[in-house]
Amino acid sequence: MTTDGILLDTCFMLWLSTEQPVTRVAVDKVASTRKNGGVIAVSIMSAWEIGMLVSKGRLPFIKSPLAWFEGFVKAGATSVEGIDSELLVESSFLPGAVHNDPADRIIIATARSRNLEIITRDRAILAYGAAGFVKTVPC
Repeated sequence: MTTDGILLDTCFMLWLSTEQPVTRVAVDKVASTRKNGGVIAVSIMSAWEIGMLVSKGRLPFIKSPLAWFEGFVKAGATSVEGIDSELLVESSFLPGAVHNDPADRIIIATARSRNLEIITRDRAILAYGAAGFVKTVPC
């Protein structure tokens, strides 16, 4: 299955921004996608997830979630994939055994509808990818 680009999961965004180690395959995927002119995107749901994590005190290094999200998008020259009613409904009817987290379901539905690979560490998303329902890259 060929894709049109990559969708960075929220966890991957956080790992990149804090210079945490990520897999070589993820680094290579980002580099090759950029070199080949593919889409490098984040979901607007990641802005919500970052905001929720900051509000719960789980990301104390982020003072302004909106500024952090916008800065990440600008620095990484990424596009932001939005959501609409069709995508939200699609996320409710994903095939197979899938993640129960609504944000992750929306990220999965976004990747499926936009033909993007998800770069993630989320085991449930990786398992869903291994089952053949979405293309994933472990980070």
